[in-house]
Amino acid sequence: MTIVKVILVGLAAVAGGAVNALAGGGTLITFPMLTAIGIPAVSANITNTVALCPGYLSGTFAQLKDLRGYERQAWLLAPTGVAGGIAGGILLLKTGEQAFRFLIPYLILFATGLMAIQAPLRSWIIQRSQSQGSKTSQEIGVVLSVGLASVYGGYFGAGLSVIVIAVLALVLEGELTRLNALKQLVAFCVNLAAAIFFLFSGKVVWWALAVMAVGALVGGNLGGRLAGRIKPALLRAIVVAVGLVVALIYFWR
Repeated sequence: MTIVKVILVGLAAVAGGAVNALAGGGTLITFPMLTAIGIPAVSANITNTVALCPGYLSGTFAQLKDLRGYERQAWLLAPTGVAGGIAGGILLLKTGEQAFRFLIPYLILFATGLMAIQAPLRSWIIQRSQSQGSKTSQEIGVVLSVGLASVYGGYFGAGLSVIVIAVLALVLEGELTRLNALKQLVAFCVNLAAAIFFLFSGKVVWWALAVMAVGALVGGNLGGRLAGRIKPALLRAIVVAVGLVVALIYFWR
């Protein structure tokens, strides 16, 4: 740990927290910075996952009231998210450093692609929620679909919210507000389970975690203040561009 590394990680966390508050995709900023300063890829991913927990927690509690009518689905999908998060965490530790480094550019490209289609995907979800009634969905299909998304979230995490809301829109029917609240609950369960599991892995870089936690809080507050001044679409385009550049750098390395 050096002062320069602390400053770089802190700035990345502030930027990531602000981006998450405005448009999502902060992981595409924080994770590459952790590896750029020399933290091994698996440890960087684990540290990043643990550092994201407070943001998921606050978002979940803010939307609890919107889960009314989805209590049964919540009771099914919360443990599904926990199991998927742990499974993804186990898979990450089993992958190994070299194999995970090989997968990084592909994972970043996947997450970047999700960010790129987020706006049209949201429009489709809104149209779907308005045009369909409240039928009961096949619960097995819901659990399996969300379970697969949860495994991805425990493994890497970037773009998890986009995947989960898309999956829920495909297998459930209802208002976007409630689907979004259910998505937030699932993402929180995935992240929390993976984070707790990772705490015992011996791979958390604690000084970076502490710096990121403070930086993300500052960035989240900054993002909230800038919410009316910066268009999310513009910021999302910037994040997508950054993600593409970062992926190319990893391919080159």
